[in-house]
Amino acid sequence: MRYALALSLALMSTGALAADPAPDRWQAKAREIFQHAIEVPTVEGRGQVPVLAQWLAEQYQAAGWAAEDIHVLPYEGNPGDKTAAFIARWPAAKPSGKKPILLMAHMDVVQAKAEDWSMDPFKFVEKDGYFYGRGTSDIKQGITAVTTALMKLRASGFKPTRDIIVLFTGDEETHGAGALLGATEWKKWTDAEFALNSDGGGGGFAKDGRPLGFALQTAEKTFSMYTFTVRNPGGHSSKPRPDNAIYQLSHALERLEKYRFEPMLNETTRAYFSVREKSEKGPLGDAMRAWLKNPSDGAAADIIEADPGEVGITRTRCVATRLEGGHADNALPQLARATINCRIMPGTEPAAVRDELERVAADPGVKVERTDNQAMSLASPLRPDVVAAYTAAVQKRHPDAPIMPEMSTGASDARPFRVAGTPVYGVDGSWGVIPDDMRAHGRDERLPVKALYDDVDHWVDMVTALAGK
Repeated sequence: MRYALALSLALMSTGALAADPAPDRWQAKAREIFQHAIEVPTVEGRGQVPVLAQWLAEQYQAAGWAAEDIHVLPYEGNPGDKTAAFIARWPAAKPSGKKPILLMAHMDVVQAKAEDWSMDPFKFVEKDGYFYGRGTSDIKQGITAVTTALMKLRASGFKPTRDIIVLFTGDEETHGAGALLGATEWKKWTDAEFALNSDGGGGGFAKDGRPLGFALQTAEKTFSMYTFTVRNPGGHSSKPRPDNAIYQLSHALERLEKYRFEPMLNETTRAYFSVREKSEKGPLGDAMRAWLKNPSDGAAADIIEADPGEVGITRTRCVATRLEGGHADNALPQLARATINCRIMPGTEPAAVRDELERVAADPGVKVERTDNQAMSLASPLRPDVVAAYTAAVQKRHPDAPIMPEMSTGASDARPFRVAGTPVYGVDGSWGVIPDDMRAHGRDERLPVKALYDDVDHWVDMVTALAGK
């Protein structure tokens, strides 16, 4: 999950993206790690995540980590998919008594087909100021930046005052079992006061170099699945019945299409809109200001929700994503079913959404079922130390960039940790040009060369601020 804030950022109007001089030692190291990570095709089913995890273990050990502080943990993601997680611990050199911090990323990527790209998606390419390849922006830049930053700090003699734990999972893009294991069964290795996630945060620039802003991700919606099902005795198509499973289902879907869940503000979205309303003009800005003043102003929230850049931020949203029905061209349908994908606001139980969907369907002949057991998501509090560290790290490189808390409408490895009581903050420092670089999961995915090197220094500053002194 990357660039979740991109559309919103693209609507804001806030120099130029200067190139760095020749790469230094640590930029060269970052490029080496990045290239290797991109060229290992860590797609579900290929068995390559354990290969990358083992290579990273060798890199960390060569950089000074003790073998007993490094773990490559095999596990099963989706049934039959053998994957792995990577965990490394840097023990405190000057213990302060504070619990560890956890640095997070994921090694797996979504599938990319060579015929869909203008180049081999698993061949690392540098051209025209960009790095190309699957995972360059989602999120092997996070693996690279976190790893290089820690190596740089270790080589510089940095002495952490609390343990620093690294967790790279192997199935974030699919099942998410690694994050769940990390938050539960592997807690003896991953227990931390809070976590910093490289699969969140980041920023955007306009084509003319204007900074659009950087997000600090403190919440995300729950992903949960439901079905609407209608059954009918059916019959011969030459003798239509007054009731028809497909029509009955269609009417329920029309009600879902028009329905809007109750809008709600939380700490994260209130802080987000408090930044947005300062620069947003016209009716959208007026609606933001009105809703902040009165969270019960549903009409103002509806105006915000109707804007392409703000969809999903004001409330839970559910949408039909798949259909099936009928069994023969000349028979009345005996079954019609729709799959409903819901993105649920933090603090809302998925079971309660099922009950609300049943009321939306408004037809006892439409059976509403929940088809997964996803847990309710929770928001992380806006910790002053994390907010201050992220703001300082971003503005050191981009002094004019606005900083805003973000609630992601998608999901990441953060959710199981938040549910288990570990606050998680998406604080990556990479960036892209909006909308040109919004290519995560898509064709010719890329990252500006300078964004990678900025990200390494960004993570150096974050770790220094939160695990030093």
